Amino acid sequence: MTAKEAIQYIESVSWKGSKPGLERTEELLKLMNNPHKKLKFIHIAGTNGKGSTAAMSSEILIKAGYKTGLYTSPCLYRFNERMKINGEEISDDELSEITEFIKPLADSMEDSPTEFELVSCIAFEYFMRNKCDIVVLETGMGGALDSTNVIDTPEVAVLTNIGLDHTDFLGNTIEEITKTKCGIIKENGNVVIYPVSAETEKIEENVCREKNASLIKADFENLHLISHSLEGQTFTCGKRENLFLSLLGNHQLKNASVTLSAIDTLIKKGWKISEENIREGLKNVHWAGRFEIAKKNPLFIIDGGHNPQCIEALSENIKTYLPNKKLVILTGVLMDKDYEKMYLPVMSFAKEFICIEPPNPRKLKAAKLAEVLSKSKIPTTGYENISDGVKAAVNSAGKNGIVLCFGSLYMIADIKHALENL
Repeated sequence: MTAKEAIQYIESVSWKGSKPGLERTEELLKLMNNPHKKLKFIHIAGTNGKGSTAAMSSEILIKAGYKTGLYTSPCLYRFNERMKINGEEISDDELSEITEFIKPLADSMEDSPTEFELVSCIAFEYFMRNKCDIVVLETGMGGALDSTNVIDTPEVAVLTNIGLDHTDFLGNTIEEITKTKCGIIKENGNVVIYPVSAETEKIEENVCREKNASLIKADFENLHLISHSLEGQTFTCGKRENLFLSLLGNHQLKNASVTLSAIDTLIKKGWKISEENIREGLKNVHWAGRFEIAKKNPLFIIDGGHNPQCIEALSENIKTYLPNKKLVILTGVLMDKDYEKMYLPVMSFAKEFICIEPPNPRKLKAAKLAEVLSKSKIPTTGYENISDGVKAAVNSAGKNGIVLCFGSLYMIADIKHALENL
């Protein structure tokens, strides 16, 4: 089996869909001799900030000398980036080998696993074969019934910022979604949370009490920005002073605070992580598509923001890093997002909207999005082809202008490819 054949098998139509429950994952892992039982984890759930928190945690652990696995989704450029060890993606050869090992086992099951369940099992096998010291494990979109939740009590469970997203699967209220995310909290575990509201904290506290788990809330009160630029930001977090974070935005400082609380939990458990490891990890972390500067002249910024909380954070970043600037906004969105409302926070910054279509079956047509956004009386055009939209945005901005791209993570690879070919 080649890597191409492996990915075709993983993404074949028969695997599509999302079915709640851990039974299929547990059955397949049992057929595989339970590779996940041989690993230690940081388990991360939440609506926003999961990937950034995972990336920071992984980078700090790598700096500390631990062989560190990282499991994230979705991929931006190629499938292999979903599972990494010490920052290196799984090789095509190893992906092929592991998929070939798992395929007959998955095919033998009466109730076939979904695509995400299959990928999670491939990742567990990959991390086990490579004898990872620890794996930073990001949930898909849920918690309790997410396929990653087959693991035993992790070293630390992390709940990042929780908001409204995937309501058709997770619940229609913040409270319902919080209860679902809290499913990763295990008996006698250690839990770190991103304080969102009194309502979510109460639910998290109650679940921790039921599970006899210790709870630590990230300390946002003692989190202070010292300075910032488009290169990064310097901040103080509790007793740690003059930390430098390469990721931009106030929300990333909060994600860093959550990460530091998780790392401190590991240190208390005996993991050897120095202050220098922490500083170097935060300084060197990279997470694509999060207010990322992809080009200069014109300044071209890419952000994967696609739900109300993301757009609010994006709006704050615009005020902070691009004050009094008018932007050419390049955007595309999936049809199941609340696109009628999601653009409201950025309307006042827009000089022009250029609409494109994410390469996803659930894409909203560019013409439809342009029709909606043109009601704002801001000049709006639509392009079916992403490269045409990128070219139009760069030309419209001119050498001294600014292009801001957001709306869907699925567009990022094609946008960067189009930029390289301008």
